[in-house]
Order: sequence, then C-alpha cells, then structure tokens
Amino acid sequence: MVSNTEKHNGRKSRRSLSQDKRNSIAGYLFISPFFILFAIFGLFPMLFSFYLAFFKWNGLGEMTYNGFNNFTIIFNDPVFWKSIYNTVVIGLMGTVPQLIVAFLLAYALNSQVLRFRNTFRVAIFMPYVTSIVAVAILFSIIFNNQSFGLVNSFLGLFGVDPIVFTQSEWGAKIAIAAMIFWRWVGYNTIIFLAGMQSISNDLYEAAKIDGATLSQQLRYITLPMLKPFVLFTVFMGTIGSLQIFTEPLIFFNGNLRVEGITVVAYLYRDAFESNFFGTASATAIVLFAIIMVFSVLNLLITNRLGRGKARKA
Repeated sequence: MVSNTEKHNGRKSRRSLSQDKRNSIAGYLFISPFFILFAIFGLFPMLFSFYLAFFKWNGLGEMTYNGFNNFTIIFNDPVFWKSIYNTVVIGLMGTVPQLIVAFLLAYALNSQVLRFRNTFRVAIFMPYVTSIVAVAILFSIIFNNQSFGLVNSFLGLFGVDPIVFTQSEWGAKIAIAAMIFWRWVGYNTIIFLAGMQSISNDLYEAAKIDGATLSQQLRYITLPMLKPFVLFTVFMGTIGSLQIFTEPLIFFNGNLRVEGITVVAYLYRDAFESNFFGTASATAIVLFAIIMVFSVLNLLITNRLGRGKARKA
C-alpha cells in the first residue's frame, strides 16, 4: 500500500511540475508579441522578396515566373551600376569623416578639464533624435539651388557661380553625405565616449608616471582599448551606408535623380514608382548579398584580432 506521505509528495511534485509549465507558458506569452510582429513584418517580407525575385509582378495582377531574367535586367541597367557607385562614394564621404570626427569629439568630451560636458553631450546627440522633416528643411536651406542658399551665398563671396546641387554630380553627393554626417556623428560620438569611459584611469595614471605624452597615451592605451568599439562603429557605418535611402529621397523632394540615386532608392523607384516588383526584389537580394559579404569580413577581422589578443595573453 502507498503511504499518505508518498501520496502527498506525489501531489506536491505534480503541482510543482504544473507550476513550472505555467511559468514557462507565461514567459513565452510575454515574449511572443516580438516574434509575432517580426514574423509578420520582418521574416515574411524577406522570404516573399526572395520568392518574388524570380517572378514578374506589378503588385496587382497575376504573377508570372520569370526565372533569372529580373537579375539580367538589373545587371544590364546602367542606372543600377550607377546606384552602386553612388552608394559607395556617398557612404565613404559620409562615414569616414564622420567616424574620425566622432572619435575626436568623444575624446574631447571625455576630458576632465572640459566644463559643461553633459550639456555638450546632449547637444551633439540631438541631430540623431531630430525629426527627419526638420532635417529636410534645414538642408534645403543650406544646399538650396538658388543664389540665396547658405552654401551658394558663401561661395558667392569668392565670386563662384551658384551650384544647382540637385543636378550636379558631385554637388548632390556632397549634400547627401553632409546630411548623413550631421545625423550620425552624434550617435558614433556617444559609442566612442562609452568605450573611453570603460577604460580604467589607472592605466593613464601609470602612463603619466612613466613619462608618456598625451599622444603616446592616445596611441598605446586609448586606441588599442577601443578596438571593439571601432570595429562596431565601422561595421554599423558600413552597413548603414549601403542602406542609404531617406537622405537622397528628401534631398530630391521625392524625385530621385541619377546623380544621387542609391541602391535602396533604385529598389524603391522600381517597386513603388514603376511597379516592377520583380526587379526590385532582385535588387534587394543583390544588396543582401553585398551586406552579407561585409558582415563576414567584419566577423573574420574580429576573430583574427581576438586570436591575436589570446596569443599575447
């Protein structure tokens, strides 16, 4: 016969098991909204885009299997290669100076002798949270095509004729790159600043005792300790530069021109202006492949640096 104690323990074990299940279900329910929304608005569009790249579709009519013709169309389109060229050039012009200036600003904001540091930190980060409408108004004034535009007014002081930025090959690129620089330099400054604040002051104090100059401290302490943050900002900046879209769309007031069209803008034009969703999806796959290549390169560089540190240790 089973004793009362064993029966009680059995009921207690079942209740405990049931409570564990309820806790697990509750946990899954709490995190389910994210995965449901991601599946609907993230995973499904991505998979459907891969599927749509092999079909001809205008968004409303019947889908027709097109094989690899969509890829052939975009690869034979000079505007597609122009968009890749523009994306790379604008990305370099907007990202490289941005990272350098962000590092210098972070170094200045991390200085103990700087007064009102918190005020400057907030001010530098403000462009990142500024409304895109406000950004459009600001840069439409700065890079206005007329002679009363801010840049053209400044150039007029030296006798330079007004530049029609929306129709100029390099004028459009400079204007878009400046917009990217202005919007993202504060974000990267905060990332670098967080990295610098994670470095122990003991290292700098020991370096000062050994007679290290400011430039030597920067070279042998700050930069090596910031390698993970530098890799992160370079990686995110590279990926972001390949996905430039809002800036050229705003700069051209929705009328995208070949002087500043990027890959994502090319994709947008095909899909929502020309209703060529097949070629737009093929462009998205090519862009995805380019981003994956850069992601793998970043992973390889990170792993190599990590192995180098492990050998030194």
